[in-house]
Amino acid sequence: MDKNLLKDLESSLEGTLHFDKLSRALYATDASVYRKVPMAVTFPKGKNDIIKLILFAKQHHVGLIPRTAGTSLAGQCVGDGIVVDVSKHLTKIIQLDVEGKTVTVQPGVIRDELNEYLKEYGLFFGPNTSTSNRCMIGGMVGNNSSGTTSIQYGVTRDKVISLKTILSDGSQASFKSVTPSEYRKKMNLNTLEGSIYRELFTELQNKKIQQNIKEEFPKSSIHRRNTGYAIDELLHSSLFGGHEDEINICKLLSGSEGTLAFTTEITLQLDDSPPPLAAMVVTHYKTLEDCLQDVVPVMKHNLHLCEMMDKVILDCTKNNREQLSNRFFVQGDPAALLMLELKDDSEDGLEGNLQKLLKTIEASGLSYANPILRGNDIIKAIALRKAGLGLLGNMVGDRKAVACIEDTAVALDDLNDFIGEFTQIMKGYGQDAVYYAHAGAGELHLRPILNLKRADDVSLFRSITTDVAKLTKKYGGSFSGEHGDGIVRAEFIPMMLGEDNYKLLTRIKSYFDPDHIFNPGKIVDAYPMDESLRYEIERKEPEIKTIFDFSDSEGILKAAEKCNGSGDCRKTHLAAGGMCPSYHATKNEKDTTRGRANSLREVLTNSAETNRFNSYDLKEVFDLCLSCKACASECPSNVDVATLKSEFLYQYQEANGYKFRNKLFAFNTRLNALGSIAPKITNTIYNSRILGYLIKKISGIASERSLPNISNINLNKYLQNTYKQEVNKEKEVILYIDEFTRYLDTDVGKDAVDLLCALGYSVHLFYGESGRTYISKGFLNEAKKLADKNMASLFKYAQKGTPILGIEPSAILTFRDEYKRFHFETEKVDAIASASYLIEEFLAKEIKNGNIRKEQFTKSAATIKIHVHCHQKALSDQKVTFDVLNLPENYKVSIISSGCCGMAGSFGYEKEHYSISMQIGELKLFPSIRKSEESVIIAANGTSCRHQILDGTKRKALHPLTILKNALCIN
Repeated sequence: MDKNLLKDLESSLEGTLHFDKLSRALYATDASVYRKVPMAVTFPKGKNDIIKLILFAKQHHVGLIPRTAGTSLAGQCVGDGIVVDVSKHLTKIIQLDVEGKTVTVQPGVIRDELNEYLKEYGLFFGPNTSTSNRCMIGGMVGNNSSGTTSIQYGVTRDKVISLKTILSDGSQASFKSVTPSEYRKKMNLNTLEGSIYRELFTELQNKKIQQNIKEEFPKSSIHRRNTGYAIDELLHSSLFGGHEDEINICKLLSGSEGTLAFTTEITLQLDDSPPPLAAMVVTHYKTLEDCLQDVVPVMKHNLHLCEMMDKVILDCTKNNREQLSNRFFVQGDPAALLMLELKDDSEDGLEGNLQKLLKTIEASGLSYANPILRGNDIIKAIALRKAGLGLLGNMVGDRKAVACIEDTAVALDDLNDFIGEFTQIMKGYGQDAVYYAHAGAGELHLRPILNLKRADDVSLFRSITTDVAKLTKKYGGSFSGEHGDGIVRAEFIPMMLGEDNYKLLTRIKSYFDPDHIFNPGKIVDAYPMDESLRYEIERKEPEIKTIFDFSDSEGILKAAEKCNGSGDCRKTHLAAGGMCPSYHATKNEKDTTRGRANSLREVLTNSAETNRFNSYDLKEVFDLCLSCKACASECPSNVDVATLKSEFLYQYQEANGYKFRNKLFAFNTRLNALGSIAPKITNTIYNSRILGYLIKKISGIASERSLPNISNINLNKYLQNTYKQEVNKEKEVILYIDEFTRYLDTDVGKDAVDLLCALGYSVHLFYGESGRTYISKGFLNEAKKLADKNMASLFKYAQKGTPILGIEPSAILTFRDEYKRFHFETEKVDAIASASYLIEEFLAKEIKNGNIRKEQFTKSAATIKIHVHCHQKALSDQKVTFDVLNLPENYKVSIISSGCCGMAGSFGYEKEHYSISMQIGELKLFPSIRKSEESVIIAANGTSCRHQILDGTKRKALHPLTILKNALCIN
């Protein structure tokens, strides 16, 4: 299309329109296996923008692809037209009717955030997808989402009361329940809306058409059925011989994947909040067949959740840092397990129902273990289950569990037989499939494991999908239960519903959208399911040399390809976890882990440059990455963008040169060493209004940012002069004095010495620059030299099992993280990694072993709020800091529910990043600190975190070591 036309459209919108290469690449994929590069991406600010977009699309024969979080598994929100992303601006909760238990929202409202808003009113929106912390109500309506709770609360279609839409001619129409007489009045309207009502009436009052629908559509007992348009739902109206007095076209629009109208407002029916008391039984099975046989009997109980996970997914949880701790309840090595949750308003009621369920389980005798979970343990188990689909991205290599037949739903009575025949189909193809299910709803997320870069497997992709479609039809099932038809299943609709019914669907599409501008290629006139795949078939894999070792992913390209698009990184700061702080502030796709991984994949795959990293687009997507490493643990696929960014920066700077400011920050320790020769003079200059300003201006540092003071305290002398100690070999430790402790936080180093010596440890100091500043700026050769030097010095201690204790998380944790990627001798690097501890980790371990006791600390009361360094959250455990500070018996300790502080080493100093750095701090951390009383002690173990807290709140945060040292009541 002529770019001038797009520029004219852009200038007419209140929102924005983007048609640059990067924006188009970012929206070329979703969570499916498809890739279609759009013409443009737009972020409308309201319905007027949407009307303009529709009229433009109609005039120029361009498709509009509606999109919210982009987590669709079937390819619903990719296309070659204009992607219309409503997630940024159409995010308002418009009206709540507490008495009527309804809420009206715009399509970009996140499901979990809606429920958080509703909590104080004792209400909630029931459908609950695995993506609920980022999926949006508009997408849930478009997909007719259901999730784990559907056996109790139904699917989205059941909850939609009314929809305000814009039709394909730009006119506005509201759809809601109407009586037959009101329906007939609608038919008299001289508008597109009136025409729709007339045509639907003409079609559905035809007895032959009614009979076809009843005979060919999935069994009515299957609640999760989303194949094609839900015209069978309209037959329940008395208008067409049914038993219901009213008819609601919203039933048809729900699950229509944005192909019929563009929704701008949604009114939902709410439920009372679930009963507060819960218990979960997790039944373990030696075979999949045993597991499936238990589904029907356990479903006779009033379960709130009945979910199945198989061994393949359970094994994937072992390789994810965050989910590893959530599999605490798994006993042995089950082939499959069921999660069975009961809820009640009373303890007696819950216990009674639990005993009845246990009797049923015992009577079947098929499970070998049945642990009972309660409280927070249930939340952890559900988190494990929710991560399941994303965890499949953890499979190393090109063979992946592919979404194509993962949405079948059959009647519960047919479930076991269906799986039996399905297994035979898979065996015929030599396939070991992944079995993952909303078992209580008969919904099966079955996935073959295929390499869609290979022509043979693409052929299997079609063959397997076709055979399973036939099998699903045989059992009267729905081929699309909750994930929609999209691209992957749409071309099988004629088989599933019959040719006559499919022709009816195409006519219905034409009544709503005669020019086919709404999400073309979905449901009707489908794109081929084995074309427009994410990867070029039989392509020659590019050879990409890196400094870091990415062999654990079979290279850096496959490390980026691990991202399957599940979009966990699109959760906001209101959700648990820290990924991604820059996205929390900007709400831009390019600032997500997914956006960065997809961009890296696109460039490394398609670049014609000798150095494939030499890309301005990559520079832009990595620019706001704070290297917090939250993605390394929170991303189900373990896409570690911080490491990818370091490699990119190295490669990009090798091609384009290393800038002065990057050198200043990378070699900052050398400058600090010079400054420490005369620290009073250095600090006077730093704090000078004029000279400090000049330093900042020359260095590209934000004028608003304070500069850290330099110290020159000799910790060796301090240790020798203060503590004349006998060497206790049994309590010998190496205290690692990193570059930050040595020159910036020497007082914290003194406190560490004081604390350890007072607790009876024989302390030896090891000075060494960790290489963190070099790694963060992409100076990887320099970082590798430092790492090699440190390892040579530390290996002798690691061999002896002497603990190496680190004060600054970002420094000590390089020993356990980046050092493993420098191609060092495995034995050495593993030994040093195993011997290296955050000092809080070591102290927590000693407390647990009884070597440190509360009697050694004050009984005075204090209230402490902790902000934990991002790298500790990602690579260690923030609970160790909590446990250590809880040792003094009258200390009241809590962890601030915050993500990244926003400083991230040099990031928050840089003038172009200062604003967003402070914006990130303002999301959660700063407000929490400001509302704390002055007497509350703020703890932060990161040097950058303490600096950010001081600049952002004027409160001085203390390292947990300092707090614990001050609490000592012994010499």
